[in-house]
Amino acid sequence: MLALLQNLLPKNVNCIYIRQAEALGLGHAVLCARPVLEDEPFAVILADDLLDGNPPVMKQMVDTYDYYRCSVLGVQDVPRDEVKSYGVVASRPVADRIDQISAIVEKPNPEEAPSTLAVVGRYILTPRIFHHLEKVKPGAGGEIQLTDGIASLLAEEQVLAYRYDGVRYDCGSKLGYLEATVAFGLRHPEIGADFAAYLEAMATNDGFRKTEK
Repeated sequence: MLALLQNLLPKNVNCIYIRQAEALGLGHAVLCARPVLEDEPFAVILADDLLDGNPPVMKQMVDTYDYYRCSVLGVQDVPRDEVKSYGVVASRPVADRIDQISAIVEKPNPEEAPSTLAVVGRYILTPRIFHHLEKVKPGAGGEIQLTDGIASLLAEEQVLAYRYDGVRYDCGSKLGYLEATVAFGLRHPEIGADFAAYLEAMATNDGFRKTEK
């Protein structure tokens, strides 16, 4: 167990922790990290969106960034009645799985949304985003929205939408969290087989009868 914990972090990776003292929006959170990022491109990964891909979704996006050298947003199509929960882009296709973004809006009404292509918690951004986030006017609750900064960035740089290859689990919802737990539990090298047998027993009610005893 000690060896497992000691080897979780690759030797070429350093962890730097910065606390957002107030909940002032995702854009503000990104601005808090500026002192350690300086003039480097960077990724933003929102933990409540768990993306499972092979290769990993962030690797797919990094490869896209390396080719186009511009900001890349991870996106997926969602039902129109759900767009009010996302940042939504207007775009045109430029390559397989890649669109060029012309506009982005935060949590639009379904009837006003420019598309059903929603941003799902994965971003690769150029450092120019900091310039635009500093100029964004705070909205409700004093929050600075990352979406507003990206909308401003579009005026001077290309931004791409990447339709990732993988499965998304919305761990911000109770059901999505449970779905992710089951999916990854079944693949666990130590307990996956036993977990699968348990779920099968539960599905046939054998598990319930054993529990009652």
